[in-house]
Amino acid sequence: MMAADGGSTVMIEKEFPKTEKRKTKYDVIIIGAGPAGYTAGIYCSRARYDTLILSGVLPGGQLVNTTEVENYPGFENGIMGPDLMITMRKQAERMGTTIIDDEVIDVDFRHKPFKILTASEEYECKAVIIATGASPRKLGIVGEQTFGGRGVSYCATCDGPFFRNQEIVVIGGGDSAIEEATFLTKFGSKVHIIHRKDTLRASKVMQERALSNPKIQMHWNSVVSDIQGDQKVQNVILSDIKSGQKTTLPAGALFVAIGHEPNTKIFVDRVELDEQGYIKLQDHTKTSITGVFAAGDVHDHRYRQAITAAGFGCMAAIDVDRYLTETKS
Repeated sequence: MMAADGGSTVMIEKEFPKTEKRKTKYDVIIIGAGPAGYTAGIYCSRARYDTLILSGVLPGGQLVNTTEVENYPGFENGIMGPDLMITMRKQAERMGTTIIDDEVIDVDFRHKPFKILTASEEYECKAVIIATGASPRKLGIVGEQTFGGRGVSYCATCDGPFFRNQEIVVIGGGDSAIEEATFLTKFGSKVHIIHRKDTLRASKVMQERALSNPKIQMHWNSVVSDIQGDQKVQNVILSDIKSGQKTTLPAGALFVAIGHEPNTKIFVDRVELDEQGYIKLQDHTKTSITGVFAAGDVHDHRYRQAITAAGFGCMAAIDVDRYLTETKS
């Protein structure tokens, strides 16, 4: 939905036309509709809170761009990412959660009730759960979007097992890239690390581990300029940034590991963020604003898994229940 830009946002008081038929006051409003948001909706609704999820323009988060999900418990034969999100959405709705596919453009946490603004409506609530997630940084090259879910991936833990005995390309030079490359050696016949410089940014321990692994081959001073294939990734085109020479590298998968950006642009100066733009938690799922909670990749830059996001959604909902119970008494 939104990406962190590190800038500041000025609160603008806006008046929005009210639709008489649309309800605008809720106990809990959840911003974002990935595993964290849907799980939080299920728990809040089961606790008998009048709950609204504002899903944004792309309901389902990163999983809508994922093919088969093998590591989410409860699905013996796996499940497609979009199907998992549809199932979670239907479950939340069955519990009584209202879901509106609208994008939040601003929030006001200065006073209670909190105000949540979309392009067409103003909502009020007693508690908020921020579950807007994070977005992987993209390369912005030819073929990246075309082969998304067909060999191009942003999560080695999620998709690595699909590329057993194939040559795999990893792009990046930090700890995440080196960690993913090392993990992928469990599955790939060979792992190629592409880095635009002649030294790695990763920690010394991670570097030593990768450079001593016989299944890892380094490609220094290189960038990926194109991705080719028929129905899936078959070749990766490398360009030497010094000589401009191009090399065709046969590979079945390309993993992009150049970082993530939390979707927190509208929360700058609203809740406390860390240096990378992720929401800082004060205690479990509590943010710097009493009554505002966070769940999933919007604060979690360590695990970034569907199941951990869902777990945080559960935790946030339980914390909301405790907060609303205490404020009522």
